[in-house]
Formats: sequence, C-alpha cells, structure tokens
Amino acid sequence: MKVLFCSSESMPFAASGGLAEVSGSLPKSLSDLEIDCRVVMPLYKSIPDKLKNKMEFVTKFNVPLSWRSVYCGVFKCVYRGVTYYFIDNEYYFKRDSFYGYYDDGERFAFFSRAIVEMLPYINYKPDIIHTNDWQTALVPVYYSLIYVHFKWYYGIKNIFTIHNIEYQGKYGMDIIEDVVGVPKEKFSVLEFDHCANFMKGAIESADIVTTVSPTYAHEILNPWFSQGLDPILKERNFKVCGILNGIDNETYDPQTDKLIYKNYSIGDINSKYENKRLLRERLFLENKINVPLIGMVTRLVDHKGIELVINAFERLMNKEDVQFVILGSGQNEFEDFFKKMQEKYPGRVSACHGFIPELSHKIYAASDLFLMPSKSEPCGLSQMIALRYGSIPIIRATGGLYDSVKDSGDGYGNGFTFNNYTHEDMLNAIKRAICGYSDRYGFKILMKRAMQCDNSFKKSAGEYINLYYKMGCK
Repeated sequence: MKVLFCSSESMPFAASGGLAEVSGSLPKSLSDLEIDCRVVMPLYKSIPDKLKNKMEFVTKFNVPLSWRSVYCGVFKCVYRGVTYYFIDNEYYFKRDSFYGYYDDGERFAFFSRAIVEMLPYINYKPDIIHTNDWQTALVPVYYSLIYVHFKWYYGIKNIFTIHNIEYQGKYGMDIIEDVVGVPKEKFSVLEFDHCANFMKGAIESADIVTTVSPTYAHEILNPWFSQGLDPILKERNFKVCGILNGIDNETYDPQTDKLIYKNYSIGDINSKYENKRLLRERLFLENKINVPLIGMVTRLVDHKGIELVINAFERLMNKEDVQFVILGSGQNEFEDFFKKMQEKYPGRVSACHGFIPELSHKIYAASDLFLMPSKSEPCGLSQMIALRYGSIPIIRATGGLYDSVKDSGDGYGNGFTFNNYTHEDMLNAIKRAICGYSDRYGFKILMKRAMQCDNSFKKSAGEYINLYYKMGCK
C-alpha cells in the first residue's frame, strides 16, 4: 500500500507545533508496518543546512495556478527510512517564517496543486493521499474537481485530517478565481459563510475526514468547538472519525533521553528524583524533598486554559505547599503574569519563556504533576509525554486529553481530571493530586501505571492502516 502524507511542516526539517511531530513520527510508524509511506512538504529557507545537504534534485515543472504558470522544483531525501519530497519555489518559501504572510492563501494553494501535479513526474501513484490541516486542504479539492478525470490519477483515495479546526484558511471569495483556479461552476465547494474556506472544501471533497482524537471528532459537531463549521460536519458526519495521535517513543524515552539529567525506568523510578533536584538547582527553586513540583509546557494562549491557572494561582500558592514551573510563550499578558508570580514567590515559582526543547524534556522528567487545563485540546501530546516520564497529568476532560487520561479516583486511572471549565474545578483536581502525592507508596504505583501506558504512534498507525483497508486499499 502506498500513502503520500502531505504536511506544511515535519520534524526534524521544520517545526512550529504538534503537526510537525505527527508528520515526523506517523509516517515512520506506517513504514515500520510495511506501508510505503512518503512525505511531502515545502522546501523552507529555515531547514537546517545539514539536512539540506542530504537532499537531491529530482525534477522540475510548472504548476497551473489560475492564470499563472509557476515554477516548481522537487527535491528528496531519505530520513529514518522514510522518503521525503520537498516542493521548491523560492518566492513562496524562501522566507523567515512558515506562516503569517499576506499571501499565505496563494502560497499554500500553490503547494497543494504542486503536490498533485508532482505525482506522475516522480512516478509515484499513491493509493491514499493523506492531507493535514488547511495548508494542504486544497489537495482533495483539486483532485476531486480536476485530476480525477485524468486516467493516470484514477482510483486514488483522499483522507483529510483536522488537527485544529480553529485555523481553516479563510479568505475573500475573489481568491477562488484569481488564485485557486477551480471551475466557476464549482465555487460552491469552497464557499462558506460568504468567504472562501479551504478546510470546508476539504471536508466536502475528501473520502474520509479524520480528527486527532475520537472525542474531538464528536466535539466539533458542537458549535462551541467547531468555529462555525458544525453545519458542514453534521452533513458529512458519515465520513468523520477520530484516531488518537501518539508520541515518538524513541524521542521520548526516560531510559535513553540524552536531554534529561539522569535516565530512569519503571524499575528504577527513584532516579527520577535526581532530575527534580537538578532542575530545582537550575531554576533556583528551593530543594524541599517532599514538596510536589507542578510543571506546564504550553503555549500561553486562551484555549490552553491559562486564564484558569491565573484565576486560581495565588490561592494555590497560599494554601498548598507546592512548587510550580512553566515553560512557554504567547500572549504578553500571560507572560507578564507568570513573571510577576516568579518575583512574588521566589524559590517556589519559575517562569521560563520561549521554545526550549531541552528544558521541556527536563521539566517532563522532573515534574511530579503536569497541568493541562485546556478549554479545548484536539489531541494534545504533552499529557502523553508526561505519562511516559511518570509525571502525573492533571487535565480537563476534553478532546484527546479525555481519550488518553483517566481519573485515578477509582484506583485504576493514570491521572487526575475535571470536567467543568472553571478554576474551582481545576483547583479541586489539583488538591486531589497533591493529596495523592502525599501517599508516597500509592503515588509510585500511579507513576508506574502512567509509564506503562501505550501512547506510541505504532498504535495510531495500526488504526490508520485499518482505516485504509476499510476504504478498499490493499
């Protein structure tokens, strides 16, 4: 079976979030299960030279983009046994950032059409084209409206995965004719709420629409989660399903991780506490043996539930003997709040701003408890990483958090959960977790249970393969 995985970013070549981790790990897991899975992404300026030097030129051609005929080069390299293709156009991709430009709609319309145009040039006809988020949403649109009518393309199936429905690729209607270039009589495929909506087009055109967790697949039928797309999703509910993402168990393994202070395992769980001691030293936290350390590694934005943490923070610090470390960046008011709390509670609070991979690994390894009070969370990877490192998650039961963390109140769960999006409910869950931590024997049992959880991409890959077979692919 042949699968072409289309993504705007992929580890280790280019990354800004969870999509890159999925695009770097899921294809590898599919390949390990004997699926000929290849990845295509843009050739960004920021890709490290050591990786660019491994690439080889494959071909070049022109891409029709409405009235334009645009140059496209294709490079490739093999990384961890997976073939990666890179779409080259310096005007569109030789820029300092991946996203955030006035012409992003045009840039990723080009990328999407180049993907479909590329296939006969590289002599690779996939059984499945698997696209991800709005940046590749036009691939199934182009295929269903144009390329399906050409003999060479016949029989290809399209899967579109929604990683975050908040970002849909919405533009003025003029972009459909001036940039996208689909037939006028088919404008309705992309039109929604008086604008062009790339994600809506993919939902209409793909054979199957997946989300990154089963619960999120149900949640986005609700207007509170759907960002306006619930009418379309309800109409197409027959082809919507959720498959929980996973993590790369090689990258996130406390037994071998070179970024943490001291490796440990289920059989040597006491070595985890050396990571806690050394992180406290680095971040100037007091070295109190029996005080729980609560960690957060997150973007400081609204939907991550930061407002709940802010509303409850001083009550938590004044009533409970805990330490708190947070790593992340985002909205200025959130960053400023945690800086002030660090000044107000020296030795107990550490606020680290930015994207620092090595520090994130150290926080996962050192934390006793890991807080994720998200308003919405399509999948979430941090809670899975925390489990892998024996850091017990405290989560709001939404999306992929609900699917991967079960409350330990019955003696069988792997974390602590709360349902209502209120700081009172979050505080109650934190207090229960602190109480659980005070039972040192019971808490070690919980830590071991957490570390035994299977959140690997191998499990996710198996579910995708079952879906491919159900679509008639062999």
